[in-house]
Amino acid sequence: MSAASPSTKPIAITLGDPSGIGPEIVLKLAADPGRPAADLLVIGDEGVLRRTATSLGLPVKLRQVTAAGDAAGGDGLAVLQIGGPLPADLPIGRVDARSGAAAYAYVQRAIDLALAGEVGAIVTAPLNKEAMKLAGIGYPGHTEILADRCGVSDFAMMLANDELRVLLVSIHLSLRDAIAAVTPENELRAIRLAHIAGRSFGLARPRIAVAGLNPHAGENGLFGREDQDIVAPAIAAARGEGIDVSGPWPGDTVFMRARQGEFDVVVAQYHDQGLIPVKYLGVDNGVNITVGLPFVRTSVDHGTAFDIAGTGRADPASLAYALKQAIAMTAGAR
Repeated sequence: MSAASPSTKPIAITLGDPSGIGPEIVLKLAADPGRPAADLLVIGDEGVLRRTATSLGLPVKLRQVTAAGDAAGGDGLAVLQIGGPLPADLPIGRVDARSGAAAYAYVQRAIDLALAGEVGAIVTAPLNKEAMKLAGIGYPGHTEILADRCGVSDFAMMLANDELRVLLVSIHLSLRDAIAAVTPENELRAIRLAHIAGRSFGLARPRIAVAGLNPHAGENGLFGREDQDIVAPAIAAARGEGIDVSGPWPGDTVFMRARQGEFDVVVAQYHDQGLIPVKYLGVDNGVNITVGLPFVRTSVDHGTAFDIAGTGRADPASLAYALKQAIAMTAGAR
């Protein structure tokens, strides 16, 4: 299924965990005449997509291709089959090692295509961490897979919607380990990446706010000295590099201030500090962006939703928003 594209290269969409809602939201996105315009290349399993389309009555014609360049033109949604066909009795809505292994393989092929310059960007449907673990894959999520395969050490997760952009100092760590990850090096790295991310959104001089680690950003050492001794010096160093950054600001108000337009990007100290305010605003228009990769990668802001997989109730809005942002960021990079 092709549409007039702002890029000469297709956008790769990974199918995600085949037992989750990934196949459904990919098909619904493809069937939507109002979706963002781009040539799409689905990386996954054609049989799973066909069975999903049939069971849910989704009018999407599929065509299997052997190369990314075949995605443009043609009649139907281009699918790049990865590995052998998955079994027809693969369970839907349940954790399965075969689905975990397949989802991981889809991401790996998408990375290879992006590194080779054969696709303009990667948009990912959700993985299931438990399924990957059962398959012997030890990564906690997409971000770590992407960074490891690309050989980058300076990377970060950003969650964004129409009202907030939040970049994380640490991602999938226990709270104890996340606090230990608050170091001058990690703080400065996150601020630099937030600046790069802001530029990718077309902001010439993005305004970066850094959330404090402790309540009231430590209250001058009354509630802990990390903000005073670690975060503040990193902010000063970033200012010395010409980055428009301020803080540390109390975490209970900085996101509200950013939402009101005072800041362009907020650097949050740990996973839940940053993701709760973004997801509270709704996941439909949320997008997960990996900053620091040599290509654009966006993702849905939700999980595999096994509880509704196969029911026809999955909403493709977040996937559509991720595609929209990938197209915009690819154009900005050019």
